[in-house]
Amino acid sequence: MSVDSFTNFLQYEKRYSNNTILAYRNDIEQLLFYLFSTYQMDTAVTAKHIHIRSWIVHLKTAGTSEKSINRKLSSVKGFFNFLKRKGILEKNPMQKIQSLKMPKRLPVTIRKNEMEQLFDFEFGTDFNGLRSRLIITLLYEAGLRRAELINLKIGSINFSKKIFRVLGKGNKERLLPFSNKLSEQFEEYLEVRNEMKKNEVNDYLFVTDKGGKLYPKFVYNLVHKHLSTISTAEKRSPHVLRHSFATHLSDNGADLNAIKELLGHSSLAATQIYTHNSVEKLKEVYQLAHPKARKD
Repeated sequence: MSVDSFTNFLQYEKRYSNNTILAYRNDIEQLLFYLFSTYQMDTAVTAKHIHIRSWIVHLKTAGTSEKSINRKLSSVKGFFNFLKRKGILEKNPMQKIQSLKMPKRLPVTIRKNEMEQLFDFEFGTDFNGLRSRLIITLLYEAGLRRAELINLKIGSINFSKKIFRVLGKGNKERLLPFSNKLSEQFEEYLEVRNEMKKNEVNDYLFVTDKGGKLYPKFVYNLVHKHLSTISTAEKRSPHVLRHSFATHLSDNGADLNAIKELLGHSSLAATQIYTHNSVEKLKEVYQLAHPKARKD
């Protein structure tokens, strides 16, 4: 059973994209080449788990990242499962192979003093200025995802209770509070927005200059432009503001469960990454300030 049969299965039965199929093929052919060049195997049918583990070591030694190795293992596992379903294999050698543990990467954030500098910037009182300031404020002060911000409706804002409704991943709804200062920003922006006759086309809070719904690239470009004026962080995207929101809450001692609810996470596991940033910050302060921690 050739690799072609497997890729035909992916194309016509699984309906995978061409790029995905190409990635599968490359991963499998890479394994086949290794088996042939190292063990003189001209087929994957005779491969055992020890041969797969040897391949993993080879990849790791060559500097392949854990993420890339895990993707290759997923491709190979799918191929062996296919061979088993066709009756060519009795056992899948991947059953004894576990994915590599991924190194934890702390989220990129913007420093508090840099955010203060950003909000000291004069955005302007016209439609573009008020819109830009409100977009950045909501991403940072409410921790919104970009899609959540784009899909906010005017009707989701309750000014009397100072809360607004957000529709998150999986259509999960959450209510977020907002301050008196943010309430003023809402009102200032809506006053100018409502003067635009073009706004009648939809009920979305944020609209383009022509009155249409905002699109992801618009929000990214706006945020990247403003963050570039105050930060040299590796990433300067809307999601970095969400990371900054959560990290700064954690730094100030906010309850982890409260941060979880504000972010709209389904479990604490996704939220706990922000405590690592806080711990790293404490370590840094300790190393700099404590006399016993400093090296002579």
